[in-house]
Amino acid sequence: MAWITKDSANTKIELRDEPYLTADMEKQIREVYLPRYEKPKGALFPALHMIQHTYGWIPPQAMKEIAKVLDIAPSEVLDTVSFYEEYWEHPKGEHLISVCRSIACEFCEATACTEAVKAKLGIDVGQTTDDGKFTLVELECLGSCGTAPVALVDDDLHENLSPDRLCGLIDQVREGSYKAGGSGAVKEDL
Repeated sequence: MAWITKDSANTKIELRDEPYLTADMEKQIREVYLPRYEKPKGALFPALHMIQHTYGWIPPQAMKEIAKVLDIAPSEVLDTVSFYEEYWEHPKGEHLISVCRSIACEFCEATACTEAVKAKLGIDVGQTTDDGKFTLVELECLGSCGTAPVALVDDDLHENLSPDRLCGLIDQVREGSYKAGGSGAVKEDL
């Protein structure tokens, strides 16, 4: 079987004129993060968190800028970003719908919740709606197995979900009537 290779040597990273890593960010990396670690690579996680918190994702240009400041190979930064689910290599939607896919949630209709959201938004897991409003992801465990199935709407945990209830939350977000804070509802309350 022959290998099919990708011509990655010609892959170009689109650069913007203004760097993602501002002078203040670079100063924070050099003066706050680097002194904490024996090796410069130790400061990679806090630097990545800072970029993602600022921009909502980690652009390739920012990865190169971080690598330069930390004096590590850009491939090391990309390896880290691509390995950890919490880092975003592409822009995500304004609202993030994260459905738990742990075994407890799987037994309690998490798959049906995911399928309902996919149908409602017209996207697959890992995709963003054309209007940039919603991104759908699945996460391994949200730590609320006793109230499965669960999902996050942005940072708010919603428990004891059904497909209709999760889709109703998406409607609320769209309409602007969504109240942040999640649900503490138990099955008997629903």
